[in-house]
Amino acid sequence: MRPKTLTGAAIPVMLAGALAWHESVFLPAPWLCCLAFACLMQVAANFINDLYDHLKGSDRDDRLGPERACAQGWITSSAMRRGIVCVTALACVFGFAALLPVRHALPWGGWEYVVLGLTCVLFAFLYTVCLSYWGLGDVLVVVFFGLVPVGGTWFLMQQTMPLDVVLLGFISGISIDALLVVNNFRDRKQDALSGKRTLVVRLGERFGSLHYVGIGVLTSVLVALLGVWYLPAAAVYLWLHLRAWREMVRIHEGKALNAILGQTSRNMFVLAVLLSLTLMFA
Repeated sequence: MRPKTLTGAAIPVMLAGALAWHESVFLPAPWLCCLAFACLMQVAANFINDLYDHLKGSDRDDRLGPERACAQGWITSSAMRRGIVCVTALACVFGFAALLPVRHALPWGGWEYVVLGLTCVLFAFLYTVCLSYWGLGDVLVVVFFGLVPVGGTWFLMQQTMPLDVVLLGFISGISIDALLVVNNFRDRKQDALSGKRTLVVRLGERFGSLHYVGIGVLTSVLVALLGVWYLPAAAVYLWLHLRAWREMVRIHEGKALNAILGQTSRNMFVLAVLLSLTLMFA
């Protein structure tokens, strides 16, 4: 399940909920539906990624049978397929729940949300199977961990799309993209051998390092654009992000970079908490 990555699913929904609270339009039931859908789809995407990596490894070695256990040998490929189906189906249950009316008023969401949800499911598969191999992962993270969940959660509660929602969407997506950058920086040699053309593989490890710094700077600038009350959140996040970057450069390669994944996840969650508190109470 990779629990550390679930902060990436929770953050955009949390930010949208905090803004809705600030605007006195917060509805707990649709918000919870969005949170459950986002987290379950992240779990499903992690399962898909694990299964696909296993199958590609099997293709490279004829000695590996189809029932060879995935990842670290805990789960067979057939069991993982069943897990993907079950978790994706459960996510869709929560997605459809967002269409239910409340107190005989208008539905929280229309059938356009069915299309949006199915698109999320589709790209969970396409990202692992092909798009990540074409260097499009960063774009998808900004869209599906930023603009889509922030905008979709907000729109369920208030059928408008103000500039603050779009800005929060970019803040969420860009900050979460730092996780992908660290992951690609760590796996750059293996990805190059397997034909996975991430931006770090295409443009080099120096670009990967600068990309990580740029994410921190750009995120902090976007947070500052929200207003003067948000400057402390921007400053704290940038400080934490640059500390993680210096450690990433020092470690440079290998499994030790997993520690930077944990630090990056913590940093973006701290930012989300500070932003949410400021939105709710400033």
